[in-house]
Amino acid sequence: MSQTKSEFMLALNQICAERGIDPKIVIDAIKQAIMAALKRDLGLAEEETLVGYTVKVNQDTGAIEVIKDGKDATPAGFGRIAAQVAKQVIMQRVREAEKDAIIADYQDKIGTLVTGMVLRFDGTNEFYRLNQRIAVYIKEIRDTYKGQAIIVSRSAPELVQELFSREVPEVGAGSVKIVAIAREAGHRTKIAVQSTEDGVDPVGSCVGQKGVRVQAVINELNGEKIDIVEYSTNIVEFVKAALAPSEGLSVTVDEAKRKVTVTVPDDQLSLAIGRGGQNARLAAKLTKFKIDIKGETTKEGLSVTGAEEFEIDQLGLGSKVRNTLLDLKITTVKELEAKLESLKTSLEELDPRAFVETGKAIARFHKKKDMAKEEAEKVARYLAEREAESK
Repeated sequence: MSQTKSEFMLALNQICAERGIDPKIVIDAIKQAIMAALKRDLGLAEEETLVGYTVKVNQDTGAIEVIKDGKDATPAGFGRIAAQVAKQVIMQRVREAEKDAIIADYQDKIGTLVTGMVLRFDGTNEFYRLNQRIAVYIKEIRDTYKGQAIIVSRSAPELVQELFSREVPEVGAGSVKIVAIAREAGHRTKIAVQSTEDGVDPVGSCVGQKGVRVQAVINELNGEKIDIVEYSTNIVEFVKAALAPSEGLSVTVDEAKRKVTVTVPDDQLSLAIGRGGQNARLAAKLTKFKIDIKGETTKEGLSVTGAEEFEIDQLGLGSKVRNTLLDLKITTVKELEAKLESLKTSLEELDPRAFVETGKAIARFHKKKDMAKEEAEKVARYLAEREAESK
């Protein structure tokens, strides 16, 4: 029996040496766990104190004894329980040591791209499948109630930067620089690039022959649309590039207010604004200028600051409702309006007033839009009348 216990201690010391764990820490943890097991064995509540009891672990033989007032008080058959507890403690300490080693290893990888495999789901993850290999951006190591955790992201703009660094040699080497990124993760991204070397085409380098390089990034991002534009210190040219694919734009800049007014041919207005205002929002984020867009004759348009993430942000919804809608991939007012009735129960579970307030917010959005349209039509009629009079 003593030989088996001695082998136990040899094994414990070996495991501790391999994992870099202090054996004394494990033995102290075993003692604490044995005391907890003894409480249960004696029928005591967890908050009750075992007066006069101590646990002794012989570090030569591995024998575990319960001592009370200096005498052996090990309950009959308690050896099996003690062995099981010791095994659990050792395994727990090994797992903790391995986790600490992983955390220490990844401390130097914060701000980089790594590839991992999906092994388990927590909540809904429509884009992913078990055992799928995906690239993620390591954002930080955060303290949680379960201990330290490595936080990775698939929505961070930096992920796009790192993917282009991987797929485009010129970006990796620094001859092409990504100056700015504007992203609505899962939907669309705009990046502004410039060359740091003569003779290097920054946009062409990122696109690649027949689009092979940018397509590799798009595939990694599950089909997210990516626009690549050339950066310019001339804000007029930069805004025009950022609002692509619309053409024929006239841009007026107010540097003091960091605002530009863009007049667009009527047939290009929907392209400049984009679905749900997405193209204009991303352009504002990319250039860091507020953008007011209007048509040449209709005057109907859009004003964006770049702070908005999605069209539904113009509704002023609470964060719980907004995040729930984004989880359901609802980003435009039109989508929300079409699905609002089916969302009634879900919204009311978040807040009894949420369904009604969301409906009111949609009504205000349309009223504001209709008023702007009505005002624009008045201006257009006035201009048409003045033109007719002049003839």
